Amino acid sequence: MPDPATEAFVTHRNLLFTVAYEMLGSAADAEDVLQETWLRWVGVDLDTVRDNRAYLVRITTRQALTRLRTLGRRKESYVGPWLPEPLLTSPDVAEDIELADSVSMAMMLVLETLTPTERAVFVLRDVFDFDYDEIAEAVGKTTAAVRQIAHRARGHVAARRPRGGASPKDAQGAMDAFQRALETGDLQQLFDILAPDVVMMGDGGGIKQAVLRPIVGAERVARLLAVGLDRVGAVLTLEPVQVNGYPALIFRLNGELDSVVALRIDDGQITGLYAVRNPEKLSHMEHVTPLCR
Repeated sequence: MPDPATEAFVTHRNLLFTVAYEMLGSAADAEDVLQETWLRWVGVDLDTVRDNRAYLVRITTRQALTRLRTLGRRKESYVGPWLPEPLLTSPDVAEDIELADSVSMAMMLVLETLTPTERAVFVLRDVFDFDYDEIAEAVGKTTAAVRQIAHRARGHVAARRPRGGASPKDAQGAMDAFQRALETGDLQQLFDILAPDVVMMGDGGGIKQAVLRPIVGAERVARLLAVGLDRVGAVLTLEPVQVNGYPALIFRLNGELDSVVALRIDDGQITGLYAVRNPEKLSHMEHVTPLCR
């Protein structure tokens, strides 16, 4: 039978991972934060802990904040655009609209524009609904300061967050049309499913070839995709999945995982494509990662 410390940690592990991932955009770093959280948790006198969940989240947040500042320095030397590490997610994530929105590739990129403390406060308050006193303890600020930070972060996110969204049915329809267009090489069908102002971003991390700046416009994106699919002598397969709560395609080249393209769908059209080719960011694409609030 597990001891109380282990039992509490296991009970809240998926929540702690989700908090760390939303703060960091990196599953590998989130796993490291959980390891650090566990090492600190086993040294805590549980008789002094009123709420295991809040205490564990506090430890996780502090560790993630420390790592987030280190990550910022790493990203400055990153080759090409930096995209969040994609996660293969289960249908229940998509069904939780607020959770899916908060971990979507589009929203994760918005969160990248916040300061570390703003990001922590926004995630804990607006995604996980922690009260201001609990957040203040986690980030080492007064409750009044946290309220101001939350207000500022909320305004920043509101000005940049993706528009509209799509119902699961509409999103699936758009995904099916997109996959058919790619598999048949039908450029006109591609133009039709891409929004006129669609944006495509790529992340090869300097290891794999990827677009080095955002590509904007349906015609440019469609032609780039058509060229990318033309691999002489290679067998390319497309596998529809859900990544970060939204539709995505896994591209396999001769059976090997080559890239993941996550989609942003609004009003029945694709408004964003996020293509991750950096192999160091694809380790979580062979198994589902549980996320929860």
